Amino acid sequence: MLTLINNNTSLIPRNDNENIFITVAGNVGAGKSTITKLLSQKLNLNSHFEKVDDNPYLDDFYTDQEKWGFHLQLYFLAQRFKQQKSIASNGFDNIQDRSIYEDVEIFAKSLYDNGKMSKRDFETYRDLFYDMIPHLKKPNLMIYLNGSIDTIIDRINLRGRDMEKRVPREYWENLHSRYEGWINSYTDSPILYVNIDKVDLIEKPEQLDIIADEIKKILNI
Repeated sequence: MLTLINNNTSLIPRNDNENIFITVAGNVGAGKSTITKLLSQKLNLNSHFEKVDDNPYLDDFYTDQEKWGFHLQLYFLAQRFKQQKSIASNGFDNIQDRSIYEDVEIFAKSLYDNGKMSKRDFETYRDLFYDMIPHLKKPNLMIYLNGSIDTIIDRINLRGRDMEKRVPREYWENLHSRYEGWINSYTDSPILYVNIDKVDLIEKPEQLDIIADEIKKILNI
Protein backbone atom coordinates (compact mmCIF):
# COMPACT_ATOMS: atom_id res chain seq x y z
CA MET A 1 0.00 0.00 0.00
CA LEU A 2 2.81 2.42 0.91
CA THR A 3 6.34 2.68 -0.41
CA LEU A 4 8.94 5.27 0.58
CA ILE A 5 11.64 6.17 -1.92
CA ASN A 6 14.33 8.76 -1.32
CA ASN A 7 15.90 9.37 -4.72
CA ASN A 8 18.55 11.62 -3.24
CA THR A 9 20.04 10.38 0.01
CA SER A 10 21.77 13.71 0.60
CA LEU A 11 18.42 15.36 1.16
CA ILE A 12 17.35 15.77 4.79
CA PRO A 13 13.54 15.80 5.09
CA ARG A 14 13.48 18.63 7.66
CA ASN A 15 15.23 20.12 10.64
CA ASP A 16 13.64 20.83 14.01
CA ASN A 17 13.04 24.53 13.31
CA GLU A 18 11.64 24.17 9.81
CA ASN A 19 7.94 24.29 8.98
CA ILE A 20 6.71 21.16 7.19
CA PHE A 21 5.78 21.32 3.53
CA ILE A 22 4.11 18.27 1.99
CA THR A 23 2.98 18.25 -1.62
CA VAL A 24 0.61 15.71 -3.20
CA ALA A 25 1.12 14.62 -6.82
CA GLY A 26 -0.78 12.36 -9.18
CA ASN A 27 -2.94 12.19 -12.26
CA VAL A 28 -6.33 13.84 -12.55
CA GLY A 29 -8.82 11.82 -10.51
CA ALA A 30 -6.19 10.11 -8.35
CA GLY A 31 -7.62 11.58 -5.14
CA LYS A 32 -5.23 14.45 -4.41
CA SER A 33 -7.86 16.79 -2.99
CA THR A 34 -9.32 14.09 -0.75
CA ILE A 35 -6.02 13.04 0.79
CA THR A 36 -4.94 16.69 1.13
CA LYS A 37 -8.11 17.55 3.03
CA LEU A 38 -8.00 14.50 5.30
CA LEU A 39 -4.29 14.77 6.10
CA SER A 40 -4.60 18.50 6.80
CA GLN A 41 -7.22 17.67 9.42
CA LYS A 42 -5.36 14.65 10.78
CA LEU A 43 -1.94 16.31 11.06
CA ASN A 44 -3.07 19.91 11.64
CA LEU A 45 -1.64 21.19 8.35
CA ASN A 46 -2.54 24.35 6.47
CA SER A 47 -4.09 23.13 3.19
CA HIS A 48 -3.73 24.58 -0.32
CA PHE A 49 -6.04 23.31 -3.06
CA GLU A 50 -5.96 23.53 -6.82
CA LYS A 51 -8.70 25.82 -8.17
CA VAL A 52 -11.07 23.75 -10.27
CA ASP A 53 -14.74 24.68 -9.81
CA ASP A 54 -14.11 28.43 -10.16
CA ASN A 55 -11.34 28.12 -12.75
CA PRO A 56 -12.22 30.50 -15.62
CA TYR A 57 -10.40 28.45 -18.27
CA LEU A 58 -10.90 24.79 -17.42
CA ASP A 59 -14.21 24.15 -19.16
CA ASP A 60 -13.00 25.98 -22.29
CA PHE A 61 -9.78 23.96 -22.19
CA TYR A 62 -11.56 20.61 -22.22
CA THR A 63 -13.63 21.86 -25.19
CA ASP A 64 -10.67 23.20 -27.19
CA GLN A 65 -7.25 22.33 -25.77
CA GLU A 66 -5.28 23.92 -28.58
CA LYS A 67 -6.97 27.30 -28.16
CA TRP A 68 -6.99 27.46 -24.37
CA GLY A 69 -4.08 25.29 -23.22
CA PHE A 70 -1.55 28.12 -22.87
CA HIS A 71 -4.06 30.30 -21.01
CA LEU A 72 -4.95 27.49 -18.63
CA GLN A 73 -1.31 26.66 -17.88
CA LEU A 74 -0.49 30.30 -17.13
CA TYR A 75 -3.48 30.50 -14.80
CA PHE A 76 -2.46 27.37 -12.91
CA LEU A 77 1.16 28.53 -12.70
CA ALA A 78 0.11 31.90 -11.27
CA GLN A 79 -2.17 30.26 -8.70
CA ARG A 80 0.47 27.72 -7.69
CA PHE A 81 3.10 30.45 -7.36
CA LYS A 82 0.82 32.36 -4.97
CA GLN A 83 0.43 29.19 -2.93
CA GLN A 84 4.17 28.62 -2.86
CA LYS A 85 4.80 32.16 -1.58
CA SER A 86 2.27 31.61 1.19
CA ILE A 87 3.78 28.24 2.08
CA ALA A 88 7.23 29.79 2.42
CA SER A 89 6.10 32.67 4.63
CA ASN A 90 2.93 31.82 6.56
CA GLY A 91 4.67 30.16 9.52
CA PHE A 92 2.46 27.05 9.38
CA ASP A 93 2.99 23.42 8.43
CA ASN A 94 1.49 23.03 4.94
CA ILE A 95 0.11 20.47 2.52
CA GLN A 96 -0.52 21.26 -1.16
CA ASP A 97 -2.90 19.63 -3.62
CA ARG A 98 -0.71 19.07 -6.74
CA SER A 99 2.91 20.13 -6.93
CA ILE A 100 4.10 22.98 -9.09
CA TYR A 101 6.49 20.60 -10.86
CA GLU A 102 3.64 18.79 -12.59
CA ASP A 103 2.51 21.93 -14.41
CA VAL A 104 5.43 22.08 -16.83
CA GLU A 105 6.70 18.50 -16.80
CA ILE A 106 3.32 16.83 -17.33
CA PHE A 107 0.62 19.17 -18.59
CA ALA A 108 2.42 21.87 -20.59
CA LYS A 109 4.83 19.38 -22.14
CA SER A 110 1.95 17.09 -23.08
CA LEU A 111 0.21 19.95 -24.88
CA TYR A 112 3.40 20.86 -26.71
CA ASP A 113 4.31 17.30 -27.68
CA ASN A 114 0.79 16.69 -28.99
CA GLY A 115 0.75 19.85 -31.12
CA LYS A 116 -1.73 21.69 -28.92
CA MET A 117 0.71 24.36 -27.71
CA SER A 118 3.08 26.17 -30.04
CA LYS A 119 6.83 26.04 -29.56
CA ARG A 120 6.83 29.78 -28.86
CA ASP A 121 4.19 29.50 -26.13
CA PHE A 122 5.79 26.42 -24.58
CA GLU A 123 9.23 28.01 -24.42
CA THR A 124 7.76 31.18 -22.90
CA TYR A 125 5.92 29.15 -20.30
CA ARG A 126 8.87 26.87 -19.58
CA ASP A 127 11.31 29.78 -19.16
CA LEU A 128 8.94 31.53 -16.76
CA PHE A 129 8.53 28.32 -14.78
CA TYR A 130 12.24 27.64 -14.42
CA ASP A 131 12.89 31.25 -13.44
CA MET A 132 10.44 30.77 -10.55
CA ILE A 133 11.70 27.42 -9.26
CA PRO A 134 14.95 28.55 -7.55
CA HIS A 135 12.97 31.02 -5.44
CA LEU A 136 10.46 28.48 -4.13
CA LYS A 137 10.55 26.36 -1.00
CA LYS A 138 11.14 22.70 -1.82
CA PRO A 139 8.81 20.14 -0.25
CA ASN A 140 9.99 18.03 2.66
CA LEU A 141 7.94 15.15 1.30
CA MET A 142 6.03 14.35 -1.87
CA ILE A 143 3.05 12.00 -1.58
CA TYR A 144 2.62 10.38 -4.99
CA LEU A 145 -0.70 8.71 -5.75
CA ASN A 146 0.01 5.92 -8.19
CA GLY A 147 -2.16 3.15 -9.54
CA SER A 148 -3.75 1.77 -12.68
CA ILE A 149 -5.29 3.87 -15.44
CA ASP A 150 -8.56 1.95 -14.90
CA THR A 151 -8.74 3.21 -11.31
CA ILE A 152 -8.08 6.76 -12.56
CA ILE A 153 -10.87 6.54 -15.15
CA ASP A 154 -13.28 5.03 -12.62
CA ARG A 155 -12.65 7.87 -10.17
CA ILE A 156 -13.03 10.52 -12.87
CA ASN A 157 -16.39 9.04 -13.86
CA LEU A 158 -17.46 8.66 -10.24
CA ARG A 159 -17.03 12.33 -9.38
CA GLY A 160 -19.08 13.21 -12.44
CA ARG A 161 -17.59 16.44 -13.78
CA ASP A 162 -19.18 16.85 -17.22
CA MET A 163 -16.17 18.64 -18.68
CA GLU A 164 -13.91 15.69 -17.77
CA LYS A 165 -16.36 13.11 -19.13
CA ARG A 166 -16.10 14.73 -22.56
CA VAL A 167 -12.39 13.96 -22.73
CA PRO A 168 -11.37 10.75 -24.57
CA ARG A 169 -9.65 8.01 -22.61
CA GLU A 170 -6.50 8.47 -24.70
CA TYR A 171 -5.90 11.85 -23.04
CA TRP A 172 -5.86 10.35 -19.55
CA GLU A 173 -3.67 7.47 -20.75
CA ASN A 174 -1.17 9.94 -22.17
CA LEU A 175 -1.00 11.82 -18.87
CA HIS A 176 -0.71 8.54 -16.99
CA SER A 177 2.36 7.43 -18.95
CA ARG A 178 3.93 10.86 -18.52
CA TYR A 179 3.44 10.71 -14.76
CA GLU A 180 5.16 7.34 -14.60
CA GLY A 181 8.16 8.71 -16.48
CA TRP A 182 8.32 11.96 -14.54
CA ILE A 183 8.15 10.53 -11.03
CA ASN A 184 11.09 8.24 -11.77
CA SER A 185 13.28 11.30 -12.39
CA TYR A 186 12.02 13.44 -9.49
CA THR A 187 14.73 14.10 -6.87
CA ASP A 188 13.70 17.24 -4.96
CA SER A 189 12.38 15.36 -1.92
CA PRO A 190 11.65 11.89 -0.58
CA ILE A 191 8.55 10.32 -2.14
CA LEU A 192 5.85 8.39 -0.30
CA TYR A 193 4.02 6.24 -2.86
CA VAL A 194 0.36 5.54 -2.08
CA ASN A 195 -1.22 2.85 -4.27
CA ILE A 196 -4.75 4.04 -5.08
CA ASP A 197 -5.67 0.57 -6.35
CA LYS A 198 -5.45 -0.56 -2.72
CA VAL A 199 -6.27 2.63 -0.82
CA ASP A 200 -9.75 4.11 -0.48
CA LEU A 201 -9.84 6.72 2.27
CA ILE A 202 -13.60 7.17 1.99
CA GLU A 203 -14.57 3.50 2.25
CA LYS A 204 -11.64 2.55 4.53
CA PRO A 205 -10.90 5.59 6.72
CA GLU A 206 -8.61 3.52 8.93
CA GLN A 207 -6.07 3.62 6.10
CA LEU A 208 -5.59 7.32 6.79
CA ASP A 209 -4.04 6.45 10.16
CA ILE A 210 -1.49 4.22 8.43
CA ILE A 211 -0.51 6.98 6.01
CA ALA A 212 -0.38 9.63 8.75
CA ASP A 213 1.81 7.42 10.94
CA GLU A 214 4.22 6.85 8.06
CA ILE A 215 4.44 10.60 7.42
CA LYS A 216 5.18 11.24 11.09
CA LYS A 217 7.95 8.68 10.99
CA ILE A 218 9.48 10.11 7.78
CA LEU A 219 9.40 13.72 9.00
CA ASN A 220 10.10 12.96 12.65
CA ILE A 221 6.99 14.72 13.98
